[in-house]
Amino acid sequence: MELSDDRLAPYGVRLYLKRDDLIHPEIPGNKWRKLKYNLAHAQAAGHGTLLTFGGAYSNHIQAVAAAGHYFGFSTIGIIRGEEHLPLNPVLAYAADRGMRLVYLDRTTYRAKHDPDLVEGLRREFGDYYLLPEGGSNALALRGCAELPAEIPFAFDAICCASGTGGTLAGIALGLGEGQRAMGFSALKGGGFLADDVRRLQEGYGRVTDNWSIEAGYHFGGFARRDAELDDFISDFAERHSMVLEWVYVAKMMYGIVDLVHSGRFAPGTVVVAVVTGGATC
Repeated sequence: MELSDDRLAPYGVRLYLKRDDLIHPEIPGNKWRKLKYNLAHAQAAGHGTLLTFGGAYSNHIQAVAAAGHYFGFSTIGIIRGEEHLPLNPVLAYAADRGMRLVYLDRTTYRAKHDPDLVEGLRREFGDYYLLPEGGSNALALRGCAELPAEIPFAFDAICCASGTGGTLAGIALGLGEGQRAMGFSALKGGGFLADDVRRLQEGYGRVTDNWSIEAGYHFGGFARRDAELDDFISDFAERHSMVLEWVYVAKMMYGIVDLVHSGRFAPGTVVVAVVTGGATC
């Protein structure tokens, strides 16, 4: 859908929304794309259990719990930090969908890639299919790379919110000549994501240079918000009858509007913004 917005019109920039949040009510957008080929691979390999990592407010944890429920997998979520009761809405949903929640202190959690930790989890829980934090791996990139071909018109730039860099890495792989992808980091100091995007593309087997990271629109850090972002969300809802998800999507949309105003997009540029998740506010 094209966004008709008088804040953009004077600059000659056309902005479209790719509503990936509507793919599935409980496994939206980039989470479905990341899981699609991983679930098929896990099933083909005979795995009955999915194990993954995430923070207490991780939408990846929520999506894996939903996927397990709908596709017949047992699920285990390794959660960063200590248990807090009552469970927040994300973890309560995951538990309701049958996910077993296991908590690791933050120091141990940082070693989640350590082979000894992974093997220790196998000894404790038995065989499982390992999904990385955020769901980003080569199979996830394959799913995300399919997104650009679904856009039925020519465009110059495509924007997405970035947490682990997997969605950006995959979308960039699916772009045509002259098109660019822009990732808007939801994390403070998100410039490190550039290394992660390159690493993910290396794991996929093809590295591109048609992407960039915008690290200045985190609004204080991951899962943080302030009055300026809240005002933007309210104003956007009044203009377009759509409440933006605030952890990722609203920060990206704010950034796009700001970059238009600062002249980063030339007149005539066609921009697509990927709405990866629905409102949680």
